[in-house]
Amino acid sequence: MTQINELLSSLCPNGVEYKKLGEIGTFTRGSGIQKRDFVEDGKPCIHYGQIYTQYGMAVTKAISSISEEHFAKAKKAVPGDIVIAITSENIEDVCAPLVWEGNTPVAISGHSCAFHTQENPRYIAYCILGERFQQQKTKFAQGTKVIEMKPAELAKAEIPVPPLEVQREIVRILDSFVELEAELEAELEAELEARRMQYTYYRDQLLSRENLEIMANDTIDVEPLKAVASIHGGHTPPKADPANYTAGDILWVTSKDVKTPNLTDTGIRITEKGASSLTLYPAGTIVVVVRSGILKRYLPVAQLMKPATVNQDIKAIYPHNGEQLLPRFLFHCIAASGKRLLEIGHRAGGTVDSIPAADFEKTPIPVPPLPVQQQVVDVLDRFDALTSSLTDGLPAEIEARRRQYEYYRDRLLDFPRREVDS
Repeated sequence: MTQINELLSSLCPNGVEYKKLGEIGTFTRGSGIQKRDFVEDGKPCIHYGQIYTQYGMAVTKAISSISEEHFAKAKKAVPGDIVIAITSENIEDVCAPLVWEGNTPVAISGHSCAFHTQENPRYIAYCILGERFQQQKTKFAQGTKVIEMKPAELAKAEIPVPPLEVQREIVRILDSFVELEAELEAELEAELEARRMQYTYYRDQLLSRENLEIMANDTIDVEPLKAVASIHGGHTPPKADPANYTAGDILWVTSKDVKTPNLTDTGIRITEKGASSLTLYPAGTIVVVVRSGILKRYLPVAQLMKPATVNQDIKAIYPHNGEQLLPRFLFHCIAASGKRLLEIGHRAGGTVDSIPAADFEKTPIPVPPLPVQQQVVDVLDRFDALTSSLTDGLPAEIEARRRQYEYYRDRLLDFPRREVDS
């Protein structure tokens, strides 16, 4: 910070000029690259959905490639350009940026754009991720189910533009901070994963058909999920209408909320107007994330402790017959099917991992007698409580570190404004 303060004092003692993106660079919207255009060995391309897996990073190698014929026709980003995803179903993901630092041009899809500037591209990317830009994004983004921020609207967004020497110093500081945070998060995630694996092994042994039949002292049926439970979904109320969200008190579950076995609250609540076309699922309903980048790592499953609605990335499930299948037992069975379902999601492909509905409905569910189900639930809930007490602090620490970084980044990018004579 001392170095930055010295640079600011020397180079811009009267403050920093704030400029619109359209004043410091040019936008090139991508062209229609489809997933079916991907080839094993071809020219580099970045599909818009792949930007989310490299969120905010400097990238030197494209994830996918297309044929030379498609590449010749495609719009491209050149080395040093910022590639920005401009459409998403969630406002939080609109304008996810990455900096292309490969040594050749790269083709980009029509749901993204390239921003070319003489300013430091890593600095601009950090600004796009920052609080000031995010506040402007909600003003300029348009759409209902799919939210879009067109290049013409992006050009209106304003950021501070200090001299290049200041930009480079900020990038150096934030890059080192991000690198350190990534190392610390990796250590915490490794510890969390070890504890998850221990619990998973014990749960899978307990829920095996062989063990359940020993507990029941009889053979048991195994049914597909669809045969024993109702499976439903939801959607996102239009973000463009504040009446769907302002002062809402109805829980609305997104993938970001499914972090613990018992779901008691959501990050976003909606109004009665926003929920008018949604189903309010009762407490006890099981919610499963079936479409999200998190499916690369694990399957989030939870049980509602309060009535709630869900978005399009969530399946809401409850037994057809409570005298045949306990909801909590069903919760543990679905959670135990996570590995199988994730493998199906990976095979299905796509820019964002998702579990095909037909395969999800086939999830095998053992149906032992109710006393056996209750015994299993009692054991797993106790074990889960013990495991959660050990692991709850780890995600909280990871989230605290991220918030700390975001706060530090936003303060670092908050310059006194220099008034420009008109």
